[in-house]
Amino acid sequence: MVETPTIKISIRNFSIHFGDTTALKGLNLDIHRNEIFTIIGPANSGKSSLLQSLNRLNDLNPVYKKTGTILIDNQDIDTIDVESLRTRVSIVFALPFPLPLSIFDNIAYGPRMHGIKNKSKLTEIVEKGLREAYLWDEVKDRLDSPAMNLSGGQQQRLCIARILAVEPEIIMFDEPTSGLDPISTARVEETLRILKERYTIILVTNNVAQAARVGDRTAFLLMGELIELNETKRLFTMAQDKRTDDYLTGKFG
Repeated sequence: MVETPTIKISIRNFSIHFGDTTALKGLNLDIHRNEIFTIIGPANSGKSSLLQSLNRLNDLNPVYKKTGTILIDNQDIDTIDVESLRTRVSIVFALPFPLPLSIFDNIAYGPRMHGIKNKSKLTEIVEKGLREAYLWDEVKDRLDSPAMNLSGGQQQRLCIARILAVEPEIIMFDEPTSGLDPISTARVEETLRILKERYTIILVTNNVAQAARVGDRTAFLLMGELIELNETKRLFTMAQDKRTDDYLTGKFG
């Protein structure tokens, strides 16, 4: 018997406007707990705007307006303290942004901000985060060296480890491998597959092959509208909408 997936995020009639520009139009979708949910679509389809609405980063934009609701575990995100929400729902951006600190202090930064000062506890958290991000074996002998000395792929995994150190529930990735070489990309993708055992993963990617490789389900957005949502294999092999098929086969985008 197939177990019914648990809904982690529920988005209903959700629209986004930046001044006179509409970024999303009446979006309705559910994201399951412990899945890799990939979002694809050409530029200006609302992909990144959606991510930044999920942890209310868009609230920082003075011309941002929204209608509709986003629920996490059946709780409206507007009723959740922003700092708490952004701890629960973290984001990794396209370009890694290590802090100008050591590798150790990059990972320990978040826990310290949350009041953890004990050195042995911080050491445990740092090792755990680096292991989960599959970076430990590469940096364990140079934790005191500057994070900026790491390669691009290592910096991206360091940013993942920094997020894991504060124990989020949902991790969003906005084009996390766009600037990486194929080997680094493969390592990040393998990290995502393993992380979904403990976290809910949302991945925005312009690389349709990447979505096919790692996504459990995939949503195709076009000009702010949800065109199609399905299990990734079905979406890629039996698209129901011609626009989806045209995008996947490179006819536009």
